[in-house]
Amino acid sequence: MFLSHSEIWRTYWECVSRPYTVFICSLTAALYYLWGRKCQAPALVTSKTFSAFLLKHCPVVSETFSPTPWCWGGRLQTLVCAFIKSKPPAAYRNELIRTVDGGQISLDWVDNQASVPYPKSSTRPTVLILPGLTGNSQQSYVLHAIRQATRRGYRCVVFNNRGAAGEELLTPVTYCAANTSDLELVVQHVKGLHPHAPLLGAGVSLGGMLLLNYLGRKRTESGMVAGLTISVPWDAQKSSDSMEEPLNWLLFNSYLTRGLRRVVARHRKVLEKVVDIDYVLKARTVREFDERFTSLQFGYNSCTEYYRDASPDKKLPNTAVPILCLNAADDPFSPKYAFPVSIVQGLPNVALLLTAHGGHIAFLQGLFPRGESYMERLFGQFVQAVFEHPRDIRKACGIKEEKTS
Repeated sequence: MFLSHSEIWRTYWECVSRPYTVFICSLTAALYYLWGRKCQAPALVTSKTFSAFLLKHCPVVSETFSPTPWCWGGRLQTLVCAFIKSKPPAAYRNELIRTVDGGQISLDWVDNQASVPYPKSSTRPTVLILPGLTGNSQQSYVLHAIRQATRRGYRCVVFNNRGAAGEELLTPVTYCAANTSDLELVVQHVKGLHPHAPLLGAGVSLGGMLLLNYLGRKRTESGMVAGLTISVPWDAQKSSDSMEEPLNWLLFNSYLTRGLRRVVARHRKVLEKVVDIDYVLKARTVREFDERFTSLQFGYNSCTEYYRDASPDKKLPNTAVPILCLNAADDPFSPKYAFPVSIVQGLPNVALLLTAHGGHIAFLQGLFPRGESYMERLFGQFVQAVFEHPRDIRKACGIKEEKTS
């Protein structure tokens, strides 16, 4: 009726020595070990005073970043995010504004009229969002950013690059990371509508490149109180080299190139006046597309010249507002050896937040990472810190108070 000690141990050994049991236990141990290694606090590169401000008002910068345990590496994070990330609803009000050359820009507004902290539209803080290379106001990262901002009482407006949001292209001009004229027009328009409302710029990937190039060129005349970038490719040439590695080309580069070709094909009638459309549509990489289309459209002698002008790393010393930049070391779009760590170390107004993992515009956390992640929480906390503590952040970044007459 009762088993002897030897029989109990024999039964136990037969159970644990079965191949599937050994496999499951080994896999569990390996996953636990690897996940533990991946869980670490981000590196914050900035001045002591800006660091102190962020640690106080944006505590997520010091939290341990624990990536989704079954998402190994930046490539998988990037792919999984694209397929499973949720899309919160946003009730946009679309506005088309005309450009000097006769073109048009599509702006998608979320006015947030129900804002409790800022019931007056004239003073309600505004977040200007710049999407990525082929993105627009319908991207999941844009919609999540809007939810973070509106729940805090702020207004949002998405700057859709020309021809990227379904609107008609009226002139044979599109967009690139180096040309900031359209962004300048948009900022002037937004500030003209709400001159007493503070404006923060938030750029993602190529949108972040565009934002940083704009802030570097406009310096103290940017019209913005701060900037936030996510997954910026700091050096366009090095980013292109990374994206042309065989696996990255297969997973990402070819997909982005198809998206760019679709934009050109959709506006073929107006664009064929200035470029050989059939030649452009044969591009197999983003670099080939930029060689055959982008660099020619914006007057560059070569793609190399365009990439040099588009890279925002060397523009950082010219910026004059607080800027927070989030990047992951395993981002296939933005290799870590291109991060401008040495440049940022000498700047009082720029903070570079580096996670070991997170991929490109992903930073997934939890077992089922469909909702809010590290990236969204950082966005919400920083935007709130900027708008609710304007004097403190200017002081932390060594920015002098504007004198009022």
